[in-house]
Amino acid sequence: MSDLKTHYRTCNICEAMCGLEIKHQDGNILSIKGDKEDPFSQGHICPKAVALQDFYHDRDRLKTPLKRTNNGWQALSWEQAYDEIATRFRGLQAEHGQDSVGVYLGNPNAHNFGNAIMLPRFFKALGTNNRYSSASADQLPHHVASNYMLGAGMLIPIPDIDHTDFMLIIGANPIVSNGSLMTAPGVGKRLKAIQDRGGNVVVVDPRRTETAKKADQHLFIRPETDALLMLALAHTLVEEQRVDLGHLEPIIAGLDQLAEAVKPYSPEAVADACGIDATTIRNLARDLAAAKSAVCYSRMGASTQSFGGLCQWLNNVLNLLTGNFDRRGGAMFPQPAFDLVRDKKGKPSSYGRFESRVRKLPYFNNEFPVATLADEILTPGEGQIRGMITIAGNPVLSSPGGARLEQAFDSLGFMVSVDIYLNETTRHADIILPATTGLEVPHFDVFFNSFAVRNTAKFSEPMFEKTPDQKHDWEILRDLALHLTGHEDDGVTPEMMLDGGLKQGAYGEQGMSLAKLKANPHGVDLGPLQPCLQQRLQTEDGLIHIAPQLYLDDLKRLDASGLLDQARNPDYPFAMISRRLPRSHNTWTQNSHRLVKGKNPCTVQMSVADADRLGLKDGQLAQVASPTGSIQLPVEINDDMFEGVVSIPQGWGHNRSDTGMTVAEAQPGVSINDVTDAQRIDALTGNAAFNGTQVAISAIALA
Repeated sequence: MSDLKTHYRTCNICEAMCGLEIKHQDGNILSIKGDKEDPFSQGHICPKAVALQDFYHDRDRLKTPLKRTNNGWQALSWEQAYDEIATRFRGLQAEHGQDSVGVYLGNPNAHNFGNAIMLPRFFKALGTNNRYSSASADQLPHHVASNYMLGAGMLIPIPDIDHTDFMLIIGANPIVSNGSLMTAPGVGKRLKAIQDRGGNVVVVDPRRTETAKKADQHLFIRPETDALLMLALAHTLVEEQRVDLGHLEPIIAGLDQLAEAVKPYSPEAVADACGIDATTIRNLARDLAAAKSAVCYSRMGASTQSFGGLCQWLNNVLNLLTGNFDRRGGAMFPQPAFDLVRDKKGKPSSYGRFESRVRKLPYFNNEFPVATLADEILTPGEGQIRGMITIAGNPVLSSPGGARLEQAFDSLGFMVSVDIYLNETTRHADIILPATTGLEVPHFDVFFNSFAVRNTAKFSEPMFEKTPDQKHDWEILRDLALHLTGHEDDGVTPEMMLDGGLKQGAYGEQGMSLAKLKANPHGVDLGPLQPCLQQRLQTEDGLIHIAPQLYLDDLKRLDASGLLDQARNPDYPFAMISRRLPRSHNTWTQNSHRLVKGKNPCTVQMSVADADRLGLKDGQLAQVASPTGSIQLPVEINDDMFEGVVSIPQGWGHNRSDTGMTVAEAQPGVSINDVTDAQRIDALTGNAAFNGTQVAISAIALA
């Protein structure tokens, strides 16, 4: 028996970047705890991190390439797989054009150090513009706002939660997510600290979330009216002369245009539509302006709706108008050791460079919106997608209109998936290429240090060495690129590229390097967020554009939507919103028994008043129907839901045939995306509009 060993690493399941201390011996994991010496997470841990051992030992996990045959799935060698994939993809492209092969990137790529750095090489080798990802089902409105206001889509303002005196949270539940586009492990403690120092936390949400229950004030709001609320807040600040631009005033352009644009949206004009009275709205604006420091933070509920683009623009507007942009306690900008924003100034934006073939949706950040992926596969004609590679993710369950996307994947001439599971998406593939995962991979957070509430840096060595016949994701993509191009391997690795970026970054002169990070396994503390926007701003003219024309133009769509008139479809009288669960993150985490055990969490939550009106009882099976489909699941009745609104968790539905996730299949739930509509998008950004889906609720008749 070998000696007991301790391994330190960053958990790479979600955005929180929690430091872990793992005790192991002879390949057996004895404990997974929070690393108290990690300068960022300081010992915080959530249940998902403990499940890393489950994924490492999972019997369902694929470890060798598989090929679909008439006799079922059969193993094949890596070389055989690469040769067939390259031959089939190049054959399709030779006959139908470069864009006849599409790419989908799932959320786990953002947590994958190797892929995050090496994917551009694969895209260049494949040569297609038909790229899609989970970003357009999640966060595209944030990036478009930063692109037009600040000059770079990755220059995202982050709440300085550790120093603010007033935090307004709109459509976000950070106690469950540990932040989202606000990397902040232990959010509960951070919010409590605001209150302990005499500050206030206000949550605006159609559901009384876990975060709302800890806040000083919770305001119910009707789904999809967040933009109206934020316009009314801005209106109040302007009308009551409470605007204070602070140190950024000399470089803010468009204030007059903004003031004119918000004039029609008084609190009195929007109150009935939002479900929040005008006095409360005015007082909220006054509190924002009066606080010593304040920050507005809006996330999934505000982003994944029909006006997500307007919401994220207005979120920035509110922080600018109150002088809380690039200011301690306000919305600030991390200075990551590996910076994705470097050298972007003056370069043309990719927004709108192309339009999608079928629905003419905008191209941004080198990809099209995932809401139109099924259209591009199923609609015949020049440019039709005939082959596909999915790299992680499970869009059949996580993208809008999942049933139609399932049909689309089934119609493809050839499909490849890079994934560790046979899931609802990869079951449609002709070849599955499984990679290493979790504890077998080195890790550095390429993306989430750019969204973190404190500047730190950390590199994690692999805990377990991969076997000779296993490959990291980036090695699979490298080898595929070499087979597609016929080039020789140049020997470049993600670690080499990371080291170069660290040495050239903001802390390079202080000796930052990969070697330094390896010598500090708990991580390196680089200090709190500091005002730095004037140095990091990427607009060509060096100005912050508070009122870009495309947002002013989109107000016409908001006015024409019927929201101010509270127009509803009487056949589908409820508005459906999604929710996140503390022990769930993406569909693959449901194959850990410790994360899904216990009471079925996949329920439709509704208010007591709505349940009484429909004659529904707690736990009763109900049907949720929309114009695109229907699902059945238990009712959960509580006082946490706004009347007329129901909530269903995202990422479930492991009830398809021919999959191989046995734990998830035992607690399958249903997929909310069997009733969402891929035609519902934020037209400004192309982001999917899950929230606000109109549905009907009815009891299931007992047999």
